[in-house]
Amino acid sequence: MLLRTTIAFALCAAPVFGDPPVINDVKAKKSGGSWTFDVTLSHGDTGWDDYADGWRILDANGAVLGLRKLAHPHVNEQPFTRSLSGVSIPEGLGTVGIQASDSRGGWSSGVMQYKLP
Repeated sequence: MLLRTTIAFALCAAPVFGDPPVINDVKAKKSGGSWTFDVTLSHGDTGWDDYADGWRILDANGAVLGLRKLAHPHVNEQPFTRSLSGVSIPEGLGTVGIQASDSRGGWSSGVMQYKLP
């Protein structure tokens, strides 16, 4: 009986994560020596306890080239687009990865590959 109670408690106490944020669209534009990225996300934001809290731009080796933190939930604004300017992309890099994060699950395992225009 004790074993069943312990297992039941462990299952109830385990963290439950919602779906990760979805990257719906990416646009990028180069101006001078830097880039501006517009990323559209959707996520089942429920409030401060579970919301899309950022996205980042990665090179092929996973190095972070740019990071856009999101400061609040977007419960009634789905999908939503946020921009990041001044991103330095190494010369010759033709594709970057875009990865989203949420406040409960952290960085999603999926990385969208985006071919720079």
